Amino acid sequence: MRTALVIGTGLIGTSAALALASRGVVVHLTDHDPEQARTAAALGAGTDEVPEGPVDLAIIAAPPAHVAGALADAMRRGVARGYLDVASVKGGPRRELEALGLDLASYIGSHPMSGREKSGPLAATGDLFEGRPWVLTPTRDTDTEVLNLALELVSHCRAVPVVMDADAHDRAVALVSHMPHLVSSMVAARLENAEESAVRLCGQGIRDVTRIAASDPGMWIDILSANPGPVADLLTDVAADLEETVQALRSLQSSDEAKRREGVTGVEDVLRRGNAGQVRVPGKHGSAPRVYEVVAVLIDDQPGQLARIFADAGRAGVNIEDVRIEHATGQQAGLVQLMVEPKAAPVLSASLRERGWAIRQ
Repeated sequence: MRTALVIGTGLIGTSAALALASRGVVVHLTDHDPEQARTAAALGAGTDEVPEGPVDLAIIAAPPAHVAGALADAMRRGVARGYLDVASVKGGPRRELEALGLDLASYIGSHPMSGREKSGPLAATGDLFEGRPWVLTPTRDTDTEVLNLALELVSHCRAVPVVMDADAHDRAVALVSHMPHLVSSMVAARLENAEESAVRLCGQGIRDVTRIAASDPGMWIDILSANPGPVADLLTDVAADLEETVQALRSLQSSDEAKRREGVTGVEDVLRRGNAGQVRVPGKHGSAPRVYEVVAVLIDDQPGQLARIFADAGRAGVNIEDVRIEHATGQQAGLVQLMVEPKAAPVLSASLRERGWAIRQ
């Protein structure tokens, strides 16, 4: 791939453009908002000049509701040899293109499984997709050259290609992305009118659960409008679990011992099923999940503290597998939780203590 056209310079489009441009691909940028394309160009994602002729690959980075229209327009103008979209829903746009009577040999649907709570070109990074799954949904009609261009794009973005059927993809993302986002928003909505004294008690648990609720509602209305059925089916199951859990909790309030035992059984069942589901979430680099030991370090909220911890961990010869930060309520301090291999935890704890860090047991 020597040339590409990115149509839509939001977070995903600009991030893909940055990755391609850094690998020597000449990237042209366009957007319904010319200022946004100029911003992406200023960031080094390419040029907002119109290409002189057809490019190798056109990447449609528009919201799901506008993907088919943007693709149809680009195909009719013949702007590229191959066409690819990055929308988070795949079945709907493909069916819309079929209904328009377009030849889909030059098209392949795709979905990079990466993103951020922020949107727009200023939130984009060239490494956004690194190590992340990038779903490709070719059909029997997809030309081999177009599939190869898509694989080259994924490679340039250092993502991991995953081939799926379009409708199977939509059911999967409903489960692992769309439904969880709505549930996160519902939990976060409980905080809107909560007492300030209660909100001040928020810890890392509530932050973890509500983090994705910070995303742009307009963007998510577009996504959910394109995949409502599978999401509704999953929420129906969640609602059934919720109703059973509410009944179990009410039973725990009963003065009848048998009722309380039923309540314990009901609550325990949903917690255990939650354990069983959580362990299936892939671990680092998409591998099987692993159990890490936590080394908790108390730090002051001052510049350079995290850099010092990581540097000291490096001196101890310990690789940090993951990290979480819990901020202390009302204090300029926090707790850094360093996840390491179990055998490395004693080594890291001892080394950090020697260097003056306060380790919490």
